[in-house]
Amino acid sequence: QVQLVESGGGLVHPGGRLTLSCVASGTIGDINLMGWYRQAPGKERGFVASIDRSGNTNRQDTVWGRFTVSRDNAKNTVYLEMTSLKPEDTAMYFCYVLTESESEYWGQGTQVTVAS
Repeated sequence: QVQLVESGGGLVHPGGRLTLSCVASGTIGDINLMGWYRQAPGKERGFVASIDRSGNTNRQDTVWGRFTVSRDNAKNTVYLEMTSLKPEDTAMYFCYVLTESESEYWGQGTQVTVAS
């Protein structure tokens, strides 16, 4: 059984920073892509950032220059460092994993709230 567990969410003031972590465990096989999506209330889940095994990253335009995605392949862990946070970054953040065999797994989410 594969399990993805996110951590690091919370309440932060505008301009603040948080770092999210997501650990994948279980019989998951070789992981190709790891990344993050987010979903704000009343909105669809949307792509935030991803990173492949070689360290190549991709990010949504609205987080470019503020969010950094990284991973530790030995620990099956993906991180999302978020700086200069804005109220519009408030959302539930979900990590996901895509394996070499194209299986996809999702975490349960961690809440990020940016408010004064």
